[in-house]
Amino acid sequence: MRRYILQRIILIFFTAALIIFLFFIIIKQLPDYEQAVLGVDPELKAMIEEREGYGKPVLEQFWIWASNLFTGEGMGRSLTKSRDVWDIMKERIPVSMKLNIVPYLLSIPIGIGLGVWAALKKNKLTDHIISVGIIFFISVPSFVVGTMLQYYVVYVWEWIDTPYVFASVDWEGDFWGGVSSYLMPIFVLLVGGVAGLARTSRAELTEVLTSEFMLLCRTKGLTRGQATVRHGLRNAMVPIAPSLLGGFIFIISGSLITERIFRVPGIGKIYLEAFQNQDFPLIMGYLMFYEIVALFAILVVDLSYGVIDPRIRMGGGRR
Repeated sequence: MRRYILQRIILIFFTAALIIFLFFIIIKQLPDYEQAVLGVDPELKAMIEEREGYGKPVLEQFWIWASNLFTGEGMGRSLTKSRDVWDIMKERIPVSMKLNIVPYLLSIPIGIGLGVWAALKKNKLTDHIISVGIIFFISVPSFVVGTMLQYYVVYVWEWIDTPYVFASVDWEGDFWGGVSSYLMPIFVLLVGGVAGLARTSRAELTEVLTSEFMLLCRTKGLTRGQATVRHGLRNAMVPIAPSLLGGFIFIISGSLITERIFRVPGIGKIYLEAFQNQDFPLIMGYLMFYEIVALFAILVVDLSYGVIDPRIRMGGGRR
């Protein structure tokens, strides 16, 4: 196991280095890159040329950029905000986490619970109602749900005063107003997560309940509920649990569309702004950070299979 983990970590660094290098080359080759840099303040332009080797060969620029990561220079300086890229990301990531952590934690028990309920009531009215709701919320885009909520909750029913979330400074004067402003984006993120998790849970548990070992459990005297909880759910969780661990990326990466609709000052919103403003250093920092996070999350997901089901051995070795 230790050897397998060490090999995967080494492979992660090689993969990340290759992908980051390709990101860097592609961004540098964009036709608007030079124009974007030349359009900034002359003092900032001179700083970029000296710090990142602007005007030198691309391979040399990448070596300088990579060296800056290990010498304390950071990921570079934003062209539009005139600040270090990592400092900007450190401010925005907690905002996205505050928005995404609540729907993520709520979607797990609700989604799995609805999936289990639908599987136990297969082909009955309860199953049909849950399945229709799952199909509806999976099919309807999140921006449609968000805009409809804004229209009815704010302008028609007038339950909330603003369709956008409160800034941190506004919470001091109106705490409950700040909390209520987060209800709509949390609901949009929640229904999407619940629908996807309920669909997966229902499909996996339905297949497990029709297995031969479940019939054996019933013949040994276990009730349907006992057999489902003790044996059915455990086997159904093998493909479900790793996706829950992978959802950690969702928590820290933000939701691009939802943050844009509700004006949440998170990492997703700053990512869209960086593309619109051609802030290439900020784009590069964002891509690098989440590429490394995603690769380590994949490792955690792979290791979780062996924890959930001891029959699965990591590395494919023989005993």
